[in-house]
Amino acid sequence: MTHLRRIPFTLAFLAALLVTGVATGSLWSPVEDRAWFPDVAFGLPAFETGRWWTPVTGPFFALTPLYYLPVFLSFALFTGFAELRLGTKRTIGTFVTGHLVAVLGAAGVLLALRDVSSWAAAEATVLDVGPSAGAFAAITAATATFRAPWRLRLRILLVGYAGIALLYGGTLADVEHFLAVAITLPLSPRIAGPNRVRNTGQPSRREWRLLAASGLLVVAAVRIVTWFFPTTGPLGPTGTDDSSAVEVVVVILLALLVMRGLSRGRRVAWWAVVVIATLDILLTALAGVALLVATVLDSVEAVDDVPLVVTDSVFWLGYLVLLVAGRHAFRVPWRPRTADGDRRHAIELVQRNGGGTLSWMTTWPENRYFPIAHDTGYVAYRKHAGVAVALGDPICPRSDGDGAVAEFAENCDRAGLVPCLFSATEPSVRGAERLGWRYLQVAEDTLIDLTGLEFKGKQWQPARSALNRAVKEGITFRLVHLADEPRAVLQQVRAISEEWVGDKGLPEMGFTLGGVDEALDRHVRAGLAVDADGRVHGVTSWIPVYAGNGEIEGWTLDVMRRRSHGFKHVVEFLIASACQAFRDAGARYLSLSGAPLARAGTDGDTRVLDALLDKLGAALEPYYGFRSLHAFKAKFRPRYAPMYLIYRDEADLPRIGVAIARAYLPEAGLRDIPKLVRS
Repeated sequence: MTHLRRIPFTLAFLAALLVTGVATGSLWSPVEDRAWFPDVAFGLPAFETGRWWTPVTGPFFALTPLYYLPVFLSFALFTGFAELRLGTKRTIGTFVTGHLVAVLGAAGVLLALRDVSSWAAAEATVLDVGPSAGAFAAITAATATFRAPWRLRLRILLVGYAGIALLYGGTLADVEHFLAVAITLPLSPRIAGPNRVRNTGQPSRREWRLLAASGLLVVAAVRIVTWFFPTTGPLGPTGTDDSSAVEVVVVILLALLVMRGLSRGRRVAWWAVVVIATLDILLTALAGVALLVATVLDSVEAVDDVPLVVTDSVFWLGYLVLLVAGRHAFRVPWRPRTADGDRRHAIELVQRNGGGTLSWMTTWPENRYFPIAHDTGYVAYRKHAGVAVALGDPICPRSDGDGAVAEFAENCDRAGLVPCLFSATEPSVRGAERLGWRYLQVAEDTLIDLTGLEFKGKQWQPARSALNRAVKEGITFRLVHLADEPRAVLQQVRAISEEWVGDKGLPEMGFTLGGVDEALDRHVRAGLAVDADGRVHGVTSWIPVYAGNGEIEGWTLDVMRRRSHGFKHVVEFLIASACQAFRDAGARYLSLSGAPLARAGTDGDTRVLDALLDKLGAALEPYYGFRSLHAFKAKFRPRYAPMYLIYRDEADLPRIGVAIARAYLPEAGLRDIPKLVRS
């Protein structure tokens, strides 16, 4: 209801449109068949006979009953949205002015061309009704109120539709729409006034790629439409394409294939389209020269209309200009050389620079690396679905932290990847905010401060009970390097892990969740719960957290497995024992790690994306128990630190979601999807 109160002009006009339709009967029979139609419709014939009032009467009708629904919906969407963004007064002024300029301008264009163009001569006899020109002017003006990149995207849609409709359709309405958009667009910042969002500069590489890919999408769409529905446009008939259906399909498939390369900034895709566009323009120019020579030599009459190939060439010429202007955005080689880096070098940088509770995970073999800060740091990422999913915060000197996110984004643009940071912390969020990026909390780290830790008081009763029961049952704790353990112990650890994975019904997760292989790293410590017979009841692994200069300040829990029929309180025992052991060794804190898609609570301002993540977390809960695990960790009285997904553009979220899912479940297949759906 609040939004409806803000669009009184839109609602009043729609009401008038319906009332007029009912009162005149045009809602159920075509108004163009009525004897009085010339008295209310606008167009060159109306102005030549002195009916100058028709621009005022015409907007309240639709040509046929079938037109009422699209006219009603498009006006409600375009003008209503403009009224919300611009305000009522500015919208009324833009609609009225845009409508009058477009209607009178179209009549002027047809008057000037009708003696030299059969298309203009035909359209000069046409009358039109409807408010669409004013609606196009209103929504075009409203684009100035959008922030980048949505401003550019909406303008691409409007200019693309208006231009293509004019070239390949060429009706009187198409001329009016094109003029409304073309005249209003450069004036839109002034029209928007205080509602204007200032342009921050030239399009980014990402936007150039979007423009180029959109152009090829238009090529495919136009080829389909003109093949099925030939018309006559300003440059001639569009029905001269004698291609077979197979040829049309092949052209469309090739366009879609190259479009994918353009969207990722591939150099070879850019060259392919540049060559095609150049050849099309040159062939058309040569055909024109040959036709001119033949006309002069044979003294034949000039061709009345330009064929479809010339219409295509006009489009290709504009498209070629766009490609050349944005050529710097297409420098990604077909087989980009990824900076996989050297794991030993990554370990050295983590130890030297320090990092967060997940930083050691960036040294795992599955990661790729973008060097930053003059190769004194790096961003580790996984590549899935064209997205670079960075793991945690950038690893870099503290003084270079602010530019790390920007440098990561620059590297991603060069590689044709969408950037995002997963499980990042507050410093990265602050750097991303300065770049205008968005962020969303996806997990919470659970931290136990070890300084002065004593398991005293009622709140520590579960930990004390686990320690006491372990003593009674002969269970001991050993903090070891797993790689140094006897083969019998390793076999038990692997068996426990495989049993745990087999119970899940889905493949073992990765990314921020390691396994036994990661626990075998000699930098990693493992906690074992072993009875007097040498039977392993449970295992945990702890990855180091470096403060810099090689100093370890804490440890992060990674692997946590228990034997199904072993000591009941083995997990509590393992964590409590690790707290004591690492405290005595001088560590300042332990991280029980952040369970993906799990949080201690919400602040009441949950957005739609939060709700979607909550649903995903609920779907995975029966298989991986993230939320149950998060609740379990609360027994150890941790403090919570938020962990975020940082992303550049809301439009990337679907791809980012797929990429994160693939990062966690790289081995999951289509057969695993129904399991999640049924949950």
